[in-house]
Amino acid sequence: MFKHIVMWKLTEDVGQKIKKDLENLNSLDCVQKMEVGLDTSKKEASFDVVLYSEFENEDAFAEYFKHPEHKKIVDFLKTVVKDRVVVDYNV
Repeated sequence: MFKHIVMWKLTEDVGQKIKKDLENLNSLDCVQKMEVGLDTSKKEASFDVVLYSEFENEDAFAEYFKHPEHKKIVDFLKTVVKDRVVVDYNV
């Protein structure tokens, strides 16, 4: 199993839009599980949005990564993200 976790700090209040857009990707066959959360603490050190996703393997993740719907979200995120952290790993 391959896991992909991303957290974003945003420059604008678009967390709900990002959450909705990412959750729509959960319907892709290559995605086994996906959760999207919005920060409720509003602390200086916290990030605004978190994505947790699971894939059967790295090939399934690569399919997700190059999917046109994913690319649309990435293009939008590039316009509103001030910081991002990512962790990808196999279990």
